[in-house]
Amino acid sequence: MTRTLPRAALALTFLPLAGCISFGAKPPASLLTLTAATPIAVGPVQSSAQARAILLQLPTTPASLATQRVPVQATATTLAYVPDALWAEPPARLFARLLADTLTAGGAVVISGVQPVDSPAGKLSGELRAFGFDATERSAVVTFDATLTRSGSTALEKRRFEARVPVAAIDAATAGTAINDAANQVAAQVAQWAAQ
Repeated sequence: MTRTLPRAALALTFLPLAGCISFGAKPPASLLTLTAATPIAVGPVQSSAQARAILLQLPTTPASLATQRVPVQATATTLAYVPDALWAEPPARLFARLLADTLTAGGAVVISGVQPVDSPAGKLSGELRAFGFDATERSAVVTFDATLTRSGSTALEKRRFEARVPVAAIDAATAGTAINDAANQVAAQVAQWAAQ
């Protein structure tokens, strides 16, 4: 004769195991994000009739940046990630938003790649090549290969922008501030180039 345990007894049997089960790593205390050095004023209307318009596309990235983790170039051929440091969203989205804010603060009407547009004044895209740390130089590094098509032209212009910010330590505490500074420098350089 077989005996079956009541459901309540069966549930009590597995209750102590509930605290031992974990799905995924423990999240960090906070997530990292970017803040534009030149914030956009609230309220004023922007019009492409009075200012240049630019279509901004989401940058492409290598696989090492298609994650929320913060990469560290340990040597020329090895890559690691900063423990306990995660971006709030993928770096390409964070950088595109920062670049849009910087271009807008500089007087451009920025249109995202998902908004319909008939004839933007220009088209800006590119590849975010570095967005993390270089351990050999102890610096935060942002490298962006920008591609620009200017209004009325079919010619494509390409230019590399890079900023390096020295850091005392490569850790989660310094990641956000140092990379934010480097990203703002690159965004300012790209905005100046696009306005020429």
